[in-house]
Amino acid sequence: MGGYVLAIDQGTTSSRAIVFDGKQKVVGSGQKEFTQHFPQSGWVEHDPEEIWDSVVWSVKAALKKAGLAASDISAIGITNQRETVVVWERESGRPIHNAIVWQDRRTASYCEKLKKQDLEKTFTRKTGLLLDPYFSGTKLSWMLSNVKGARARAAHGHLCFGTIDTFLIWRLTGGKSHVTDATNASRTLMYNIASNAWDDELLDILRVPKAMLPDVLDCAADFGVTEKGLFGAEIPILGVAGDQQAATIGQACFEPGMMKSTYGTGCFALLNTGTDMVRSKNRLLTTIAYRLDGETTYALEGSIFIAGAAVQWLRDGLKVIKAAPDTGDLAAKADPTQNVYLVPAFTGLGAPHWDPDARAAIYGMTRNTGPAEFARAALEAVCYQTRDLLDAMHKDWKANGKETVLRVDGGMVASDWTMQRLSDILDAPVDRPTILETTALGAAWLAGQRAGVWPDRKGFAKSWARDTRFEPKMDEKTRAVKIKGWKDAVRRTLSNG
Repeated sequence: MGGYVLAIDQGTTSSRAIVFDGKQKVVGSGQKEFTQHFPQSGWVEHDPEEIWDSVVWSVKAALKKAGLAASDISAIGITNQRETVVVWERESGRPIHNAIVWQDRRTASYCEKLKKQDLEKTFTRKTGLLLDPYFSGTKLSWMLSNVKGARARAAHGHLCFGTIDTFLIWRLTGGKSHVTDATNASRTLMYNIASNAWDDELLDILRVPKAMLPDVLDCAADFGVTEKGLFGAEIPILGVAGDQQAATIGQACFEPGMMKSTYGTGCFALLNTGTDMVRSKNRLLTTIAYRLDGETTYALEGSIFIAGAAVQWLRDGLKVIKAAPDTGDLAAKADPTQNVYLVPAFTGLGAPHWDPDARAAIYGMTRNTGPAEFARAALEAVCYQTRDLLDAMHKDWKANGKETVLRVDGGMVASDWTMQRLSDILDAPVDRPTILETTALGAAWLAGQRAGVWPDRKGFAKSWARDTRFEPKMDEKTRAVKIKGWKDAVRRTLSNG
């Protein structure tokens, strides 16, 4: 069969399909953007039908570009934007409302209400998550309360809930499979990550009928088979993981202590803690990294809301650069005697602060501050925020004397200047892989090894290849001064600071 595996990477702004061959090389891809809907301030929605159409189009485009037929594909792996909520009719498959996106903040007051009832500890103990609109549970509760008749229909089993992976599998299999994987389930505020089951107490609090929830499978499992009429042949769906967990797998972070960080619009860092479910005392998330062969591997996760988005702000807001790749060259020209700090709290601050009311600020400007200093401050902000996450992770989980090496991926990692500065601020090595499509690769590996056409965990880890290792070059005194200045800037920016 040639070991061809198709990865569907359903993201926040576009859907992609990538065909990998048996040596994990990309041989064809297709990508299609879809509309972002903002019905009110702080609300973000997607049309599930448009997402579905974009996925089908991308798969057909990828197969065509690869010169392959559906019958040549051994398996499909799916990775997806996490926490986004879809509800559809079991009978017709029609969504009852637009998908509510992970970025959506409409349930902020509901989360506050639950906190005032002293329920956050209950949710955190069972799910590893905090009560924040980011996660799926309060979004689903909102939909059931605000779409006429939805809660009653759900209680009678007439409606299905799913994150994007579940909705796509339902459609791909013609409604035969209503399933998800453990990583996506772990982001819903409804799944007990210790017992690996939907939690009745949490469902009662959120008033969510259990009848509408999907079955939860391992990340590599038999999720169903695509309908023949879609692509010309049936293809088994054998792998599923949320996007950040898929990137962790794609980076072959299979051993405790290994860490990956993805730099896209935001930044998401995951530290593998093995079979230890580490309870964070530093406002990080405890989550499922992956579940294979019935064994759960856990991770600590830190979420930074603004990473590459700060570069977009330089380009589109301030217009000091024409294209994102120009930022590193401009930053390199900055005056080394100036310490300018950007705290990019454009939409609040994520981990470990979780301050939704903080707003962005710039500190340390002089009359000589110009575009180069702004560029350096924007890129350094990503480095400082990653350092904050790493420090919190090390407080929560001791590395047993092992050196932390950060494996990186995402659009920003193409900049050598940024990666060198990241290593300098972290005082740790940073490894950039040869294959930057790590999210899609992780989903493909789950499916490929399940199908028996790709190597097992050990073999896949051996095949991971480094493009460049960045080693810290900054002296300790300079690093300490810069980090002290950053912490002071953050303190001034916090809404309660």
